[in-house]
Amino acid sequence: MDTRLTLSRITKRYPSVVANDGIDLNVMPGEIHSILGENGAGKSTLMKIIYGAVKPDAGQVFWNGREVQIANPAEARKLGIAMVFQHFSLFDTLTVTENIALGLPGSTDLHELSRRIKTTAAQYGLNLEPERHVHTLSVGECQRVEIVRALLTKPQLLILDEPTSVLTPQAVEKLFATLRQLAAEGCSILYISHKLDEIRALCHKCTVMRAGKVTGICDPTRETAASLSRLMIGSEPPAIKAADRQPGEKMLSLRDLSLPKNHPFGIPLEGINLDVHAGEIVGVAGVSGNGQQELLAALSGEDPRAAPDAIVLAGEPVGRLDAAARRRRGLGFVPEERLGRGAVPDLSLAHNILLSHQDNATVRHGLIRFSAIHKLAAAIIERFKVKAPGPQSTAGSLSGGNLQKYIVGREVLREPKALIVAQPTWGVDVGAAAQIRAELVALRDAGCAVLVVSEELDELFEISDRLVVIAKGRLSPPIRRSQATVDLIGQWMSGLWDQTKPAQQEAAHA
Repeated sequence: MDTRLTLSRITKRYPSVVANDGIDLNVMPGEIHSILGENGAGKSTLMKIIYGAVKPDAGQVFWNGREVQIANPAEARKLGIAMVFQHFSLFDTLTVTENIALGLPGSTDLHELSRRIKTTAAQYGLNLEPERHVHTLSVGECQRVEIVRALLTKPQLLILDEPTSVLTPQAVEKLFATLRQLAAEGCSILYISHKLDEIRALCHKCTVMRAGKVTGICDPTRETAASLSRLMIGSEPPAIKAADRQPGEKMLSLRDLSLPKNHPFGIPLEGINLDVHAGEIVGVAGVSGNGQQELLAALSGEDPRAAPDAIVLAGEPVGRLDAAARRRRGLGFVPEERLGRGAVPDLSLAHNILLSHQDNATVRHGLIRFSAIHKLAAAIIERFKVKAPGPQSTAGSLSGGNLQKYIVGREVLREPKALIVAQPTWGVDVGAAAQIRAELVALRDAGCAVLVVSEELDELFEISDRLVVIAKGRLSPPIRRSQATVDLIGQWMSGLWDQTKPAQQEAAHA
């Protein structure tokens, strides 16, 4: 049988790094093949070469046994290659249907396309509204758009980058069943994920990359999560030890927080009550698009419509204060979007410090203290092991995982009273994820109140002291991590906490 895709000695150099160094890769028809590696290992560059978005400096690409030159993504799509990028390529001012239509012939009927989008989304367990504008979507919902756009083309090779981060555990199984069916029909799948258990459960073969080179090929079904981790980063990430803790005083309180939706496709928040104490981590689970975006905006100060006493920070009502005023009172915030909100891509890491550090140490009498912001940036790079040449590097030049470490580090160094973190390890390799989680735990142990909004259940179970679930703008009662199960939280993600109360369900703190 001919290979579906063969790469021979693929090399790609950039001024400061060799992203791909003589890469060989074989993917068979019907094979689910994982590409595993740390952030910055060269996976994304290799996938972009396959998809025609990047031209290699050397090497050959063979498609169904024939050498091809894939000049651009349009040619890749004609060959039958579809890709879902980690960083999305969507136009904010267009609807879901209009965005998907951009890659299709100009004669495409939009009404028929909208129907196909709904049908395909339902088939794969992905909730999508084709008429919504992209600027109203969360990051998770944007990822759904990209997945459905790829599946509509019925590809021979489907490249998926972190596809399950938007799904409940039950929906992950449904997607896996669909991917297995696609593979059985002859579609090859290149699967990039940092969830080692997923790779072991789904993939037939795994190619491991480190520093731009292939360092090993294995059968993931014969490996453990620990052995895959050793192949990828050379060691196992340190485990975070779970222990019941006695929380301190209330640091962040929500009291009957209710907000009408602020755009036609928004999610209204209904009667949200929650206390986050000093010295604890509260995890918020839920499928993307169930009110996380609205809750984060209300908490950060981007949406200051709440009643003053609906949000209380360190005993002070802050519901009507803007984001800057809340920061001055000790609130830290890490948004889910790294580029564009968490960091300005074209500014240096040093200048990005000013997005959250605007005090006498960095700005005095209206003048920026450049030596101070460079020193802070250098401290973050060193402490959080950020792979960057230095504080002068632009934020957009970093890999996703390294930029995330930098943004989290920027907030941690502020020593906030309360820290709100959205998707702390989205698309981050196991080594970087372990480091970010360890820093959040250390911040908690230092007395900070930490609220983590994440769609990674394993992450929430690892670091949280208590868990809540958000579904359709409502918040479940809190439950101690020791009393929660993945199956229970998965059911709660559908809003079923009233019907599935465990016997030990914890009452909300008074």
